[in-house]
Amino acid sequence: MENPENLNIYKASRTIKRSENTLYNALRSIYEDSIFVGEISQLWPELPLLANLRCGLWYSQKFHSTCYFKSTDGHTNNWSFNTSRLNLHVALLAGQKGGCMIVDSTRKGKRFPDSMSKTIPIWTCVMNRAIWNYKMRSGLAGAAEKKESNDSTERGDRINDFYSWDCSLHLPLWVSNTERALIEGRLDGWTKDLEVSGADIASIALSLKKPLRPLWISQKTVIWLNEVPDCDSWDFTPIMLVSTSSPSSNFQQRRTSEFSWRYIAGAGDDEESWARGLSPSLFWKHAYDLISSGPDMCNKKVADIIEKDRVYRARRGENAPQISIKPSKSSMSSGRLPAEEQVDLEPQIMNRDEKSSDNDSIFWLGESNLAVGTTQLAKDASGVDCVLSCDRESSSLCSKESEAYLNLSIVSSKFDRSSLLRNLPSAVNFAKNNLKKGQKLLVCCSSGEDISICVCLAILMSLFDDRGHFDEGRIFSERRVTKLELRRRLVFICQFAVNARPSRGNVKQVFNYLSGGNIETVC
Repeated sequence: MENPENLNIYKASRTIKRSENTLYNALRSIYEDSIFVGEISQLWPELPLLANLRCGLWYSQKFHSTCYFKSTDGHTNNWSFNTSRLNLHVALLAGQKGGCMIVDSTRKGKRFPDSMSKTIPIWTCVMNRAIWNYKMRSGLAGAAEKKESNDSTERGDRINDFYSWDCSLHLPLWVSNTERALIEGRLDGWTKDLEVSGADIASIALSLKKPLRPLWISQKTVIWLNEVPDCDSWDFTPIMLVSTSSPSSNFQQRRTSEFSWRYIAGAGDDEESWARGLSPSLFWKHAYDLISSGPDMCNKKVADIIEKDRVYRARRGENAPQISIKPSKSSMSSGRLPAEEQVDLEPQIMNRDEKSSDNDSIFWLGESNLAVGTTQLAKDASGVDCVLSCDRESSSLCSKESEAYLNLSIVSSKFDRSSLLRNLPSAVNFAKNNLKKGQKLLVCCSSGEDISICVCLAILMSLFDDRGHFDEGRIFSERRVTKLELRRRLVFICQFAVNARPSRGNVKQVFNYLSGGNIETVC
């Protein structure tokens, strides 16, 4: 028998938790929680359903779009309004549809993640204040110019609408008054940051007829089905925050007529640690087979699905590396690997070609002749003259003419802090040589969300003036780049590429490249 002195309660609890966090338990928990999401979405079918990346994407097979509100921006004493994650498309969509629903989850035993408790409420408040400022400046000036109409009643109603626009901070009841006061003290500064970021506040102001306001819905929320309110009856545009987590316990034993399994709150979180390469889209294509397979056969089923999908994509000439799996620390220490124990994926080979419906599009960045998208779509992209691929491995696109195709093996800053920085001179030079010929350039990577976005950011900063006109780098060579200018260009990109999620490490590499020399150094 093992010496009690060698027992570590923390390690033992971690081992028990890991043994409960099996693949079948996670998928079954996601499936059960998705039923709740479906029920809520049916109460307001006119409102579009959005997944808050990445966890929220697992909880429905029918999302209108995605958004990206980070919980870390709402952590206590770390509150932030990040201009690189403005989610302007959410505000525009809410204005067009009369509101929207955002789905997310949390593992921490809380009813709502911090992204819903504080990050999104901060976002709605800052948006409302920026819109109010814009309407006050433009609307009242317009009303003054129309005095010749002699319609004083109309002007008065317009002024009253401006002053009744709700700019207050709406937080859930469980956020303390002290924390509320500290957040409110930062709102004016965040509003100014938004206004100087270059965001198209005018379009959002025209779209939104009523101010944004968050509403919180969880599995403990009581909704009387015969008294479901109509969104049009509210004096605000609802942003319904749907948390799928059951807050009573992180792990609950549940049974069906066939299987016994444990419920995991927020099972969709941290997918790299449990999903074995399975993506949300693949899960929902095979959800019934996976759920009905039971705990004993689930791992094998997932492995078969992953391999069949890999072969299918490889035959189409897409980047489809094999998924290798390494055992977790607990199994390595014990010298065995139970069939249902959690496993970790090798992070450098993760492929995310099927994250969301937004990845089914190529986004043209205004009139710049520059587009961004996934490598998966590059092969059949129409209206594209040349391609700059940022994948680690070249694909069938390499058959294109050398002058029209460039592959740069760029990896995330998590694995190489200077990979992007080393390749940016070649990327900008390739873009310059093709754009000056009037050709249309597509910049792509496996996800279309991070590396390709940062390469486009470097190209726009290096080769275009402030009005978005291609100038071969003349303006760039005459000035010193500031972080404010970088943020403004990033906001410009995000207005078109709504799925953009550039990592801080990669954006930092772009800034370092732009600060380290002018365009002549890469010609």
